[in-house]
Amino acid sequence: MLGQSLLAEQPVEGHLFFTHSHWDHIQGFPFFAPAFIKGNRFHIYGAIAPNCSTMEQRLHGQMLHPNFPVPLQIMAADLRFYDLEVGQTIQIGDEIQVENRLLNHPGQAVGYRVSWRGCHAAYVTDTEHHPDRLDENVLYLAQDADVFIYDATYTDEEYAAGKEGWGHSTWQEAVKLAEAARVKQLVIFHHDPLHSDDFLDQVADKLVQAFPGGIMAREGLSIPIAPPTTIKMEKSSDPIPATLSGSRN
Repeated sequence: MLGQSLLAEQPVEGHLFFTHSHWDHIQGFPFFAPAFIKGNRFHIYGAIAPNCSTMEQRLHGQMLHPNFPVPLQIMAADLRFYDLEVGQTIQIGDEIQVENRLLNHPGQAVGYRVSWRGCHAAYVTDTEHHPDRLDENVLYLAQDADVFIYDATYTDEEYAAGKEGWGHSTWQEAVKLAEAARVKQLVIFHHDPLHSDDFLDQVADKLVQAFPGGIMAREGLSIPIAPPTTIKMEKSSDPIPATLSGSRN
């Protein structure tokens, strides 16, 4: 859907940050329409995997036979790949900083903190909480964030019933982290595909009771993030929208 919406804005230049390369997080890339159109440019970031493969190599690998009919080289846009170091800060233009921290996930994943004009959005997936403490890396990413997007695949009961070690967390843990990090709005997502809409509605109700600034991610949801009023705005005073997906990822 992101690709389809960008078709109306061409030529487009964008920065794409991957948390990791498990298939449920990269399988949409071969269908990213603007990447096939000459004149567009995309800067693509991802950490080197434990097996030393780069994000470019992994995206290339999923588009080889027998997985996909055409290779990555068919994409006519200018694709520029960057290997992220864990803990590195990326500067985009004069005002945007993107930080990353390592998450607790099999095969490695990183979470991101995006800062712009005093606004902060934290995107934390996939990660599994620690049984004896709050994750220091997650707390760093989420500290005083305007929006904290967190992996809440399970409930505490489901996690304790056999999901330990699967690399995902719970909505109850999300509340603990949001309170400790003093976030303004908590968004839980990466829902278990076995959860029905009715089940998720029940979780959403419990979430609001536990954390009034908590919401359930839904397909197409947009959350405006406005800079503090103390910061003088220049040409545009419109808030930046953070578009979220209510599907698994």
